[in-house]
Amino acid sequence: MVDVKLLSLPPVPSDADVHIAMLADRLLRAVRLQLDQHDWSGLRPSHFRLISSVPPEGATLTELSGPLFMTKQAVGQFVTHLRTTGHLDLAPDERDRRRRVVVRTELGDRALAEVNAFLAAIEQQWADQVGPKDYAIFRRVLRQLTDG
Repeated sequence: MVDVKLLSLPPVPSDADVHIAMLADRLLRAVRLQLDQHDWSGLRPSHFRLISSVPPEGATLTELSGPLFMTKQAVGQFVTHLRTTGHLDLAPDERDRRRRVVVRTELGDRALAEVNAFLAAIEQQWADQVGPKDYAIFRRVLRQLTDG
């Protein structure tokens, strides 16, 4: 199992002052702080968001930009950087040879597996903290809210 140091955040203000955006922000900050404690060979969480968004068959910049809430140009800049690090590459589109698709490399697959294991360890800590039943409910509700 991946070793993840549990971080403690400052106490939350009284319930009257707390809204869901503040709670979600605190949770994401805790994850970010834990990610920042490790050397990811120069990769940032935003890089992992892109790497994890690339399906096995590849995707065009336009196809990646929508779900990432990024412009095609911004995705292109990230892809260019991640090609230089060896995590992503461009390949001909099997459906339309005129197009090129972004694909993960073996290095990209390994990096993604490593960060996914790290995030799974964080989730396991949360499940241990609140109990598996409550954590399963929390995760199910998050999916319902984010799936529309």
